[in-house]
This record gives sequence, C-alpha cells and structure tokens, in this order.
Amino acid sequence: MHDVWFKLCEKKTQEAHIFRLLLTQMVKKYSQIRSCVFLLVLCLSFSNSWANLSSLVDVTPGTENFISCIQPKSNNVTSFSQQLIITPVNASFIPIWQVAVQNTRFLKPSTPKPSIIVTPVDETLVQKALFCAKKHGYEMRIRSGGHDYEGLSYTADVPFVMLDFTNMRSIDVDVANRSAWVQPGAVLGELYYSISQKTDTLYFPAGVCPTVGVGGYMGGGGYGNLLRKYGTAADNVVDVRFMDVNGNILDRKSMGKDLFWAIRGGGASSFGIVLAWKLRLVPVPEKVTVFILNKTLEEGATKIFHKYQYVAPTIDRNLHIRTQVFAEYIGNTTKKTIRIMFEGIYQGTRDTLLPLLDEKFPELGVRREICEEIRSIQSTVVFWGLPSSTPIEILTNRSAIAKLNNKSKSDYVRTPIPIRGLRKIWRKLMQNDGSALLMINPFGGRMADYSESAIPYPHRAGVLLQILKTVNFNGQTSDTTPTSLKRIMWLRSLDELLTPYVSKNPREAYSNYNDLDLGVGSSNYEEASLWGERYRKRDNFQKLIRIKAKVDPDNFFPRPQSIPVF
Repeated sequence: MHDVWFKLCEKKTQEAHIFRLLLTQMVKKYSQIRSCVFLLVLCLSFSNSWANLSSLVDVTPGTENFISCIQPKSNNVTSFSQQLIITPVNASFIPIWQVAVQNTRFLKPSTPKPSIIVTPVDETLVQKALFCAKKHGYEMRIRSGGHDYEGLSYTADVPFVMLDFTNMRSIDVDVANRSAWVQPGAVLGELYYSISQKTDTLYFPAGVCPTVGVGGYMGGGGYGNLLRKYGTAADNVVDVRFMDVNGNILDRKSMGKDLFWAIRGGGASSFGIVLAWKLRLVPVPEKVTVFILNKTLEEGATKIFHKYQYVAPTIDRNLHIRTQVFAEYIGNTTKKTIRIMFEGIYQGTRDTLLPLLDEKFPELGVRREICEEIRSIQSTVVFWGLPSSTPIEILTNRSAIAKLNNKSKSDYVRTPIPIRGLRKIWRKLMQNDGSALLMINPFGGRMADYSESAIPYPHRAGVLLQILKTVNFNGQTSDTTPTSLKRIMWLRSLDELLTPYVSKNPREAYSNYNDLDLGVGSSNYEEASLWGERYRKRDNFQKLIRIKAKVDPDNFFPRPQSIPVF
C-alpha cells in the first residue's frame, strides 16, 4: 500500500526523488509501520501543495531527470525514449518487464518493478545509462535472460534502473579459431543454433535450457552435459568486453588477472557490466548417442541408483548420465512409487557406448534400440524434453519454451548416499503432492582436474553429484496460497532431511541456483559468509570481497547475495 502513497507524493524534482529514497529506507527499516495514515502524514509534511495531483500519479521521481541525462541531443528524442527507455507510463512497460521473467511466480502485482527500463542497442547507451543512474541516485539491475531463480535481475526494494540486454544479442562464431563472441542478451539456444549453422564438430559446454541468458550464466560458472569432458562454461571463457563502475571498457588484458578471475564464477554483475564474452568452442563428434530409460522401485531403482553414485562420476568422461527423480502413483491405484529417469549422452557411437555400459553399469540395462545417434544440437532439444525430430529452430524461439514456476535449492554430494538414506529420501518424496522434482548431475572427469580456486566456482574434486531440488506452484494463483506455502515448507524439510548426506563445512550450494533462504545479510563478514561460503567457499569468497573493494568500492552494483563491501 505504501507504493500508492509514494505515487501521491511524487514531484518532478530531484528533491522528490531524494525524499523517496529516504522514505524507502524508513519503510524497510520499520516494516511494521505500514499504515496509510503514517505515510500520508509524511507526504503532507513534505509537500504544501496537492495541485495537479492527477498528473503526478504515474510519474516516478527522478525519471525525467534520468531521461534528460541519457537522451541524445537530437530532433528524434521522443522516438529514442519510447523505443529504448521505458517508464511505467509507457504502455509497453509491463510487457517488456515480464517477457523475460522466466520464473512466473514473480509475475504478480506485488513484485517491485524498475523505475526505468533501458534496452540498449550499443555500448554507448550502456555507458550513458550507467552514468545517469549514478548521477540521479538509482541502483542498477542487469538482465540478460531473466532466469535467476529469485528474480534478482528485475526486482528490487529500492528505485532502480533495469538494464535489459534483449537488443544486444549478436553472436559471431569463428570456426577456424574455435571461438565465439557472444553479447549478453543472447540465450544458450541461440548460441547453440548459431554454432550448428557453421559446424557439427564444435559446441559449447553449457546448460540444456535454451532460454538461459549468456550474460549471467557465465558469471555463476555454468554447467551442462559436457562438464565431465570440458568443465564449466566459465572455464571456457577466454576473453571479455566489460564495463567497470566508471564506464571504462576493459578486456582480459586491461582489467588484470584478478578481475578476470572474479567475473568467471564470482557473479559478474557484482563487479560491473559484461558487454560480451569470448568463448572457447570445444570439439565434439558429428554424431553423439543419447538414451532415456526409466526405473521404478519395483524394477530395482534403489539399488541401481546406489550404484549410479559410484559409476557415473568415474566412468569414461565422454559419458554423462543425468537423472530425474519423481514420486508418482502406480497406474490408477492410490499407491505411490519412485520413478528415476536416466538420461545419457555419449560423445561417440552406440557401438562404443554399449560395451562400456555392459562392463561398467550392466544393471542399468541400456539396449541398442533405445540409443539414438544425433547431432549435438539435437541432443539439446532431447534433453529439454522434446523429440529429436523437433526443428532445431525452436531453440531460437524464446516464446516457445515453457517458463518455470517454482522454488529451488541445491546441494553437492561427496560421499555416496547409503541405501537406508535413499529410502528415507524416497519416502519423503512420496509425501509430496506431486509438485517435487530432484534433478541430479554427476561430476568427476574434467571437473576433478581443476583446483577449487582456478575460478570462483569451487565445486570440483571430490564432488560426486550435484542435486537440484525443486517444487512447482502449478495450479496455484501465486506462491503464497496455502498449498504453495505447504510446498515450500515441504522443500525446506527435504533440505533438512538431506543434511547428513550432502557436503559439510560448508554445505555447498550453486550460486546460479540462488536461494535467498540461505541469507541476504552483508553488513559484516559473519552475515555474508552464511551464503557466500556455501556458494564459493571461504578462500574464494574472501578473495572476491577484496577484488570488489578495489573495483567497486562504493558498491554501486549491489543486490541480495552480491559480493559485499564492508
């Protein structure tokens, strides 16, 4: 309700903008005092005149100053503003804001939205947006694909400018040099498609979700079906174009080794603005082999998964076997079972894959008839849950890919979970109402070759599995309905149940699956370490803090769980 009175208080002056900043901080600090009367008294004491009130309701304080600051001195100012700078008074504001909200639980009126959206078409406008946001007291959020799990790239509790890179998405693939320059607004599906249009023997080791934005993905590390062969996506970044807090455009050489280290897995948006990544493309065969099969408890799924924990991280690094675990009813009965889906991809032919599995993992029961030899680009389609015959152009169609509606958590397993532990987990899943999913990826291989401090992403040698735990809010009007809250409580209780079976000191978590349950405090190291050490471990986190203090000492790029400045 206080947002309504903010609008009533708005004036087209810098003083009004300052007032709103102060008032926002007061409301945050004293959240228990939210009555209309309290805010109305403040507004009345600030302004002696309510004339022209109706003309002020839809104007965000400071917006006109920002637009005057950023717009070019030309005769086409109106067109420029309407196309590239969008405020809440524009009819396109909500559609542009929500189009890349990939987790639909944030599509609700109560979600705090930007004061201004800037959709730059070139680096000059990025630089101007940075300068004008600093000058007029806005924070900045940076959105590439909008896949961040807690919506941090497009929401904030303070007045902010959202820098939306949807118009900066060019991809330049250089087959001869096995590299690609990619702007931050491109998504993984577009990157894979662009590579496939030039070659079937190069690819990029990143994730399978086509709508994940390149800009933020590399900043958190990034993993996918090639991680056991080639490591994380960030391990394969070879250069960058990067804008620091002062508007300087840097590359790998000019930024220095510390900052280049930090932005590859340490959260690039904590330090500045990535304008483009240069990626190393990796060799792949013309055809890879994929298979999918399901096992239930009645078919021995528990023992098969128990062995999977030993085999999948140690087998030939050309083979990656992801699993998804569900609880479901048996036929039309009221009895539940556990179903585990095994999804494999092998960098080679079925003639080589089948003898390997017969030797190392015969219990899985992979047969020739379920193996399919396809192009790497088709494997991305398959792992997204579509038939291999689906036209690959779907990877470039952002609106054709289903969005998420969930809450998630992550863990790393360093010691195989015993049979009795698996049975506890299965029982817990069967208590869920069908909204839960576990997605499990094996590590090992190339991942074990890197030290924990090679880049800020630390989950390396000794990690057997990464677990993504999620509940969806399908069928619910929001994530705050009684059913949705019950699902969240169930997820947290699963998290507690897993404690004995996952990594310890710290209990590791994946920063790209950001989880605000871990904490958001950053006023001192003790607060920040609660989440910072889980994402990056102590030595890496402390190093990131030191680098942040050098490159952004005033913390212009803050957000919950960004690298802090003390």
